[in-house]
Amino acid sequence: MKAAVCHEFGKPLVIEDVEIGDPAFGEVKVKLSACAICHSDITYMDGGWGGTLPAIYGHEAAGIVESVGDGVLNAEVGDHVLVTLIRSCGTCHYCAQGAHTNCETVFPLDNNSPLSFSDGRGTIVQGLKTSAFAEYVVVHSSQVATFPDEIPMESASLISCGVITGLGAVTNTAKVPPGSNVVVIGAGGVGLNSVQGASLSGAKTIIALDLNDSKTVAALNFGATHGINAGANDLVEQIKALTDGRGADYAFVTVGAKVAIEQALTLISPSGTVVIVGMPPVGAKVSFEALDFADAGQSMLGSKMGSTKLVTDIPKLTSLYQQGRLKLDELVTGRYPIEQINEAIDSVRRGDALRNVIVFD
Repeated sequence: MKAAVCHEFGKPLVIEDVEIGDPAFGEVKVKLSACAICHSDITYMDGGWGGTLPAIYGHEAAGIVESVGDGVLNAEVGDHVLVTLIRSCGTCHYCAQGAHTNCETVFPLDNNSPLSFSDGRGTIVQGLKTSAFAEYVVVHSSQVATFPDEIPMESASLISCGVITGLGAVTNTAKVPPGSNVVVIGAGGVGLNSVQGASLSGAKTIIALDLNDSKTVAALNFGATHGINAGANDLVEQIKALTDGRGADYAFVTVGAKVAIEQALTLISPSGTVVIVGMPPVGAKVSFEALDFADAGQSMLGSKMGSTKLVTDIPKLTSLYQQGRLKLDELVTGRYPIEQINEAIDSVRRGDALRNVIVFD
């Protein structure tokens, strides 16, 4: 199959022919139709989180089940499925608490990649437990969720990360109550889904912040009540003016930047909560006045993949899309064949895209 391989951090991906194994017990092989480009893929490609190379990244995907291993109960050949990086056993300490994104089980795929070079050069790391910058993936069955055939593959692929991460941070991690004042820092693919999550939760004021004014304007179409440039000198004053002089009840940081987290702490009210959604690079340290934070009774939460439980969350999200209450199609900015993946990635780096999607024949 064709795949986009990362051989060196910070360098363009290389399109190559690679081999992929068959699914073992509990595993599923999926012929991909679409894979969106997430900033997490780019952070890995740039070396921001370290790791071993060569690797294939990509984790926000959708396709059709081609084959299944023994013991698979949640998918059949021909099913339309989302493919995610959430690999969970369902029974360990964390899964039993519903924290599937923190599963502590070690799976065979964690130690033995199904990917290798066709010319015998050796194995390839299964990046982000998925490796969806390729025509096929082999993943554990817990990483897939079926969806109705009538939902377009390109739109469905976005649910696999951008939607569950951004929207889930609001509805699952923070559980934002109706009438809240919400700030979302970053109006890219994840941020716009936090905006959608806040709107669906009944938030009173939803303020989208971004350094790109076109993105704050776009956020108004996804449920934001206001859009403000994140670099405004009077940003704190503007936020307070829109929140009864108090600041936001919740600030969702959907970009992986230290400065954005520190900015969020200046925008929340007493008793307010900062939710870290975007993943910063290794070594990022946040500084804030601990006394002020404690005295104000403020909180900080980490949100990994929107605290998602695929078996319950995906049916809800696909139903919202079918009802016209969740925007997916509008998030797709560009469609590219895998041969043009580096162009698609460069577009994301420049901030031109909400979500660019790699489409497969």
